[in-house]
Amino acid sequence: MNQPKWLSASLAAGLVLSTALAGCVVVPDQRHYAAGVVMVAPPEPRVEVYGVAPSPGYVWLGGYWNWVGGRHVWVPGRWAPGRHGYHWVDHAWVRAGDGWRMHPGHWERG
Repeated sequence: MNQPKWLSASLAAGLVLSTALAGCVVVPDQRHYAAGVVMVAPPEPRVEVYGVAPSPGYVWLGGYWNWVGGRHVWVPGRWAPGRHGYHWVDHAWVRAGDGWRMHPGHWERG
């Protein structure tokens, strides 16, 4: 069975195009995120009901808005064992010029 030349050429062009596109890199939207600064203000924190600690010495690590995939995504709070001589400082979004920068939660002495 003879194949028309245009069919072979189309298949070859499709193969070349799909190979070239497989190497494409997607650049993040620079209008919303640049150099660790998010240009979209985080929503108000959610109210979490966390009840009683599962064991004595546990500390509530509050939930926070994280920047994932070009949008704010809520990360729920959780209970964690406390650290003697330390206290938990919650995640916080702070103004950075025209945008916002995340300061991650951490344990602080005192």
